[in-house]
Amino acid sequence: MELLRVHIYISGRVQGVFFRSHTQELAHKLGITGWVKNLDDGRVEIIAEGKETDLQKLIDWCWQGPPGARVDDVEIVYEEPTSEFRSFDIKYGKW
Repeated sequence: MELLRVHIYISGRVQGVFFRSHTQELAHKLGITGWVKNLDDGRVEIIAEGKETDLQKLIDWCWQGPPGARVDDVEIVYEEPTSEFRSFDIKYGKW
């Protein structure tokens, strides 16, 4: 299995709609590791590592988001995987 890594920025109405918790739940179901956090500019940021097919499911979901979200844009940057994560976490504050 080839491990891939994506760095995702989601913009729109994506804070205050449980975007992070839904992302974490989906990542756990898909076996994806990494983290999700809110940014000060109103976007949500995700770093995720996993299989290509699973990461694509996460990316596809990011375009929709949870109920109550309005996604305007999803920016995706592919990076070299580091295998540094053991789980998928929600980051709070200025990590």
